[in-house]
Amino acid sequence: MEGVIKNYRRGRHTQNPRQAIIEIAGINSRSKAFSLVGKAVEYKTPSGKVIRGKILAAHGNSGAVRARFAKGLPGQAIGAKVQIL
Repeated sequence: MEGVIKNYRRGRHTQNPRQAIIEIAGINSRSKAFSLVGKAVEYKTPSGKVIRGKILAAHGNSGAVRARFAKGLPGQAIGAKVQIL
């Protein structure tokens, strides 16, 4: 399954580069998003490194999910594809 990183988890004055909001094709409701909680996520950098993470929760009512990664994601990760395992 494939998703796209849309943004970091953020507030008005802060952002958390370890947590990302991910949109997944075919998942368009909060209840479907909750079925993915606990699954692993992988982001591959252009140099070939893999940053692994885990889906924590649904985000909003349109099927987006929140994932926490082992290391902070680089800025180039926004808009990039991730694999859901």
